[in-house]
Amino acid sequence: MANPYISSRLFAFLTDLAKNNNRKWFEENKDRYEKDVRQPLLGFIEDFSEHLVKLSRHFVAEPSKVGGSLFRIHRDVRFSKDKSPYKTNAGVHFRHELAKDAHAPGYYLHLDPKESFMGAGIWRPDAATAKRIRFAIVERPDAWKKATGGAFGNTFSFDGESLKRPPAGAASDHPLIQDLKRKDLSESST
Repeated sequence: MANPYISSRLFAFLTDLAKNNNRKWFEENKDRYEKDVRQPLLGFIEDFSEHLVKLSRHFVAEPSKVGGSLFRIHRDVRFSKDKSPYKTNAGVHFRHELAKDAHAPGYYLHLDPKESFMGAGIWRPDAATAKRIRFAIVERPDAWKKATGGAFGNTFSFDGESLKRPPAGAASDHPLIQDLKRKDLSESST
């Protein structure tokens, strides 16, 4: 049975966009984007909400064209050397109900013709949040190992950047030093 949300047409559009990443081409193919990418993913978000609540009632599936769970297709090029106007992937983020941006706990689905994956965790938390997470790891190492090990640990792996040195107050020989040094506390699976 064909997937009603994620189809070969979605990946074909993203592949074509990567070859033609300019406003003129996008405007000429905007109907394809709507039909093959945006509308199916908004449907996925809406239908997934009943499953998401089973994971946690604190995470939100918001099927909105702007400001919801679907990341926008437009890139922020203000500070980038690459001025390509569009992302060549589609992203869906189910954020914590108190979150206002991508730097909050959540679940993430990344769809790209070259690499698709799903992830969970928190990406680039602010300094105060990172400090609280590190404190929790130090105070409850067995809970941390249980949460990141077992079947979950066999399926997912940490990714993202880490500090070069231990964070302030952490011993360099701490048994969980690699986790304490993480800038991102997110795990993904391809």
